[in-house]
Amino acid sequence: MKKVLTELAERECIVVVDKQGAAGYISANELCQHLYTNYQQLNAYIDTILATTDESCTVIDQDKNVITWTKGAERLFSIKQEDIIGKPINEFFSRERLEIFNSLEKGTSVHHQQHKAKENQVVLINSNPVYFNNNIIGAVVSETDITSQIRLNKELYHASEKLFNLEKEVTKLTASEDPFQNIRGNSPALKKTIDKIEKASSTDASILIHGESGVGKELFAKAAHNVREDENAPFVAINCGAIPSALFESEIFGYEKGAFSGADQKGKKGKAQLAKGGTLFLDEIGEMPLEMQVKILRLLQEKKFYPVGGTKEIEVDFRVIAATNKDLQELVNENKFRADLYYRLNVVSVEVPPLRKRPADIIELTHYFLHEISIKYNRPIHGISQDIMQALLQHQWPGNTRELKNVIERLVVFSEDGEIKLDEIPFEFDQAKASSSTSQIEFNHNDNRSLSARLQDVEKNIILNELEKTDGNKLQCAKNLNITRATLYNRIKKLGIT
Repeated sequence: MKKVLTELAERECIVVVDKQGAAGYISANELCQHLYTNYQQLNAYIDTILATTDESCTVIDQDKNVITWTKGAERLFSIKQEDIIGKPINEFFSRERLEIFNSLEKGTSVHHQQHKAKENQVVLINSNPVYFNNNIIGAVVSETDITSQIRLNKELYHASEKLFNLEKEVTKLTASEDPFQNIRGNSPALKKTIDKIEKASSTDASILIHGESGVGKELFAKAAHNVREDENAPFVAINCGAIPSALFESEIFGYEKGAFSGADQKGKKGKAQLAKGGTLFLDEIGEMPLEMQVKILRLLQEKKFYPVGGTKEIEVDFRVIAATNKDLQELVNENKFRADLYYRLNVVSVEVPPLRKRPADIIELTHYFLHEISIKYNRPIHGISQDIMQALLQHQWPGNTRELKNVIERLVVFSEDGEIKLDEIPFEFDQAKASSSTSQIEFNHNDNRSLSARLQDVEKNIILNELEKTDGNKLQCAKNLNITRATLYNRIKKLGIT
């Protein structure tokens, strides 16, 4: 009988035709063999892919039986393939911890979601249903263990927490009546920005500070915080671009004790809870992972959240300030930033102008950094020449104030006998133009003294005028000049003012 069937199969064939007519034929037996070979090759590819990946990957069928269990899953969950393949997955894991069931039963998908797969274990999970002819016939889940990352991050958190507490104590000891004293410069553009920040800080409205990298956005955020909060209110900053997306949720919301392996046995308070009664500063908000933005939006709207691994909702109340060097509206248009979160943050928008748009501040900041850094390295500097100052004024400063401080630090480090050298400037500039500017200034003023000597005369006159305006009140004089009273006394002594 078998021989007869084989002969019949060999006799039956499929004719292959094209536009010109019959092109050939293939027997049913040959077609079956060809299809079966392709099927085997496809299976070989899939098996090799699953054997090669380090990730944990699990596939279940519509009856919830495990049909794929990779080596990564073996390592992650300590369950051998031969022990789980063909068996219901809920025999090994409690139903409430199986996100794959939601994909199988409800057709839901998740991407990069933090998930507690087992007691003391947290994974980053992707899950999708398997569709065939519009019906769900199974589900696939991949998991990446992030417990070790959180464990490594624990020490960093403790250091950050100590720094945070230390900063609070230092702030108490050095509190100033002027919240903007750390912002150096007197240019009209800078004064306009300070005025906007001051007005916005008189309310509880969310403030969005935008400006190029290095302009000092955090200084303005701290100033706004100091204007509208009392001295004991916390200022909690989080750099949205510096935290791995896998750890973002636990950093913001914290976690309960024993939430995963390596977790602090006392649990950890998140930044949102630490900011209670004060300010939560979201720096580089444009770098926040898209999947976290909806959770941050809910936090800002409801002021409630659940810690990772927690079942009790925590209520908080804080003011929010965000900062970015990106165009958030453009990111919204590109679907890289949620529009609803953007409108929530952009209640009051303030731009910090770049340093190249306020050259007058370059001069003031240069002398301030020169004084600060020369003390730091115990290298007295006699002054700064006019050609060096002109070179600094020519530069566009893409790194803004941060770059300027680094350049001045370099000049101080390589200074000799109290003199800083032009050839140590680390960027290109028009030396002929700088020398020409120097000659022009000397010719116009008919004064061959150094810039430092002439600037001292100007500074002396400014201080004398302010002292006259305030009838000798040094505290008010220092406020008007946006410097500390100690700095004023030092300058009075150095300039020989009586």
